[in-house]
Amino acid sequence: MKHTLFVLALALGCSKKSSSPPPAAPEPAPEPTASTEPPPAAPTPAPEPVKAEEPAPPPPPKTATATLAPTKKSKSKVTGTISFKEVADGVEVTANIENLKAGDHAWHVHEKGDCSAADAASAGEHFNPAGAAHGAPDAPAHHAGHYGNLTAGKDGKATKTFVMKGITLGDDANSIVGKGFIVHAKKDDLKSQPAGNAGDRVACGVIERAP
Repeated sequence: MKHTLFVLALALGCSKKSSSPPPAAPEPAPEPTASTEPPPAAPTPAPEPVKAEEPAPPPPPKTATATLAPTKKSKSKVTGTISFKEVADGVEVTANIENLKAGDHAWHVHEKGDCSAADAASAGEHFNPAGAAHGAPDAPAHHAGHYGNLTAGKDGKATKTFVMKGITLGDDANSIVGKGFIVHAKKDDLKSQPAGNAGDRVACGVIERAP
C-alpha cells in the first residue's frame, strides 16, 4: 500500500512539472539606429596675416645746373658751374667758379635764360617775381634772384654753398629753372637800386633742370 501511494505521488509531481509553461525567450537587442546628425565640420584654417604695404620711397630731390661761359664783351675767361638742389626750406646753391679776379663778385639769377648778347643783357634784369626792392639775400626785402657776393681767392677760384629761401626748381612762379645766371665783375653793394652797382656781366649760363 505504501508503495502504491509513493508511485502515485511521483506521477502527480511529474505531471505538474510537465504542465508548467516554458520560460520566455529573451527579447532581441534593438538594432542601432543610424544617426541623422551631420558629421562635424572640418576646422576652418586661420587666414594668413595680411602684409602691410611698404610706403613708396620719396622721390629724389629736384636738381638743376647752370654752366657758365665768359661773355664776349667782357673778354673774361670766367667759367664754372652753379648747382641747385631742392631742400626742405628752399634751394641749396653751390658755386664752383674759376678765372675770376681776386675779391668779391656779385652773382645773380636773371629773369631770362638767354646769354646770346655780347654783354649778356639778353638775360634781362634780376629774377624778382614778388616785385621786391633790391637787398641782401637775408634782408626782409630782396630779389629772389639775388645771392649776395662770391669771394674769389688769389688763384681766381671761388666756391660757396648756401640755401636760398623762396625759390623752387618746379613749374611755379618762383621756379628759377630756365632762367639766366650771371656773375658780375664787381661786388654787389647790397643797397643800390635796382642791381647793387655790380658792374659788367663777365659770365652767363642757363639754369637747366637735371633729367
